[in-house]
Amino acid sequence: MITTTTRQHTLRGHLPGRHTARAASSVEHQAMLASRLTARDKWLLALLHEHRVLTSLQIQDAAFPSGRSTRQRLLDLHRWRAVSRFQPFRQLGSAPMHYVLGPAGATVLAAEHGLEVKDLGYRHDRAMSIAHNQRLAHTVGVNDFFTSLIARTRHSRAGDALAVWWSESRCARHFGDLVIPDGYGRWRTHSDAAVREVEWFLEFDTGTESLTKVGRKLAGYARLAESTGIATPVLVWLPTTRREAGAHSALARVHAGLDDPRSVPVATSAADLLDPGTPHPSPAEAIWLPLTSARPGRAGPRYSLADLADAWPGLAPPASPSGEAPEGEAGDAAAASPYRLPPPSPIPPRATPNRVARGEH
Repeated sequence: MITTTTRQHTLRGHLPGRHTARAASSVEHQAMLASRLTARDKWLLALLHEHRVLTSLQIQDAAFPSGRSTRQRLLDLHRWRAVSRFQPFRQLGSAPMHYVLGPAGATVLAAEHGLEVKDLGYRHDRAMSIAHNQRLAHTVGVNDFFTSLIARTRHSRAGDALAVWWSESRCARHFGDLVIPDGYGRWRTHSDAAVREVEWFLEFDTGTESLTKVGRKLAGYARLAESTGIATPVLVWLPTTRREAGAHSALARVHAGLDDPRSVPVATSAADLLDPGTPHPSPAEAIWLPLTSARPGRAGPRYSLADLADAWPGLAPPASPSGEAPEGEAGDAAAASPYRLPPPSPIPPRATPNRVARGEH
């Protein structure tokens, strides 16, 4: 029989609360973060600034070995106000938590580059406004495309890697007077002791736009190719193969009417071509169907991301170093932009042994 009672509050330790906005911007809080934030944490802050919003599942694909370690670290970052989060409403089930750059994280990111927070163009209310933006699903879908490639990179034994990932905002600053891609990427492969790269602009279709509007974008890419002298492939990602079949026909008609169709290589693919039963399914697989192909006798009509360049034999390899603007783009416009940070590496920094021992990775 229990003869003594114990007050409930003595059975548990103190649970750390979340810092207030004022405390998060204090010198003391920044000093605390200096001893807590890892290189991977700072990389994640830069990624959130570049791409606006990432789900917990996307962050796990990009940087963590398990869901448990992802949740633990994101909880710490949220308490420190390095990141902020929200959970969109769903009719059925629950959506994953969505993360954006927090005020303390923006301060750290700016300080790392010798800037003021205002130089980043960052405002916390603006960062959180993506929660109610009508393009949230589109932005998350684009980021899912690229984070699945990062996951493929992290688990690839062949050394294949996503070398560059630009956001729609960065693309708009470089190409916006002609066309605004949903993203820009570059995939690197190693074969026969040689390194190959293929670059592309992404057009991400959620199934809500008319196929005619999707086709009209090719004229903008044709003008971009004419102004830069560079033929950059355009990859169109669609939700279903049924939608892809209609888009492929519509795009082929518009493509054939361009003054120089070879200046705009186009390939399509669909999300339901991925096998969810395979480990780390990604758009790197052999699921891309070019509008035109010049490799007769090839077994199968679809190409992997690494082999796409073979579909267009005259396509020149990327000339600029990874992470810089594609050749032919004016650097003055980028330098004058308030968005002054370089694009973050798509691949997180490697864990250091002592952090692994502490269980941080």
